[in-house]
Amino acid sequence: MKSKMNQLFEDQKNVHVLYSYNEMENYINQVVDYIKDGVFAGHYVILIENDRIYPRIKKQLSTLLTKDQMKLVHRINNFDFYYSSGSYHPPSIENYFNKMIQPYVENKISFRSWAHVEWATMQDPLHLIEDFEKIVDEAVNQLSFPLICAYKGERMPEYLKTILLETHPYILVEDDFIVSEQYRSSNNQKTLK
Repeated sequence: MKSKMNQLFEDQKNVHVLYSYNEMENYINQVVDYIKDGVFAGHYVILIENDRIYPRIKKQLSTLLTKDQMKLVHRINNFDFYYSSGSYHPPSIENYFNKMIQPYVENKISFRSWAHVEWATMQDPLHLIEDFEKIVDEAVNQLSFPLICAYKGERMPEYLKTILLETHPYILVEDDFIVSEQYRSSNNQKTLK
């Protein structure tokens, strides 16, 4: 994954990737590699992750990165991020995201992001995920930063899989990136500022 990921990010900065995972060990290895590669490239890394998994990620990172390098990793609780308004509400998430990346954008600091997307129940309207992913896709293109969106594969109904393949130009499969043939550019979508 390392060489293909680094090559993709060298070739273009605006990379929006879907990662569907099932095995937690593979998930942790992927996110740790992504963070490590970003830090080694001199990027800040915004990690949107839950409280259960983050300690395992941090433990692995602490064996690979120095204390100074760990300062490049900015972790945000994914529940706080996605439910900052009390529900999965794309405008509130967008506002939270804008505030989070503003210092990086204003100071022209290279960053990348990894977002572990979870929701409380399947009762949450999946069209909201589609709306938000379109907004995020446009932001990735407009602001030129790499973003991997991780979803638990077994919790994704077919309708959501289709939405995600249409809103992510790349898919991380095992240790390889493939182009989503179903991707639809979001050029006419609302953009993050």
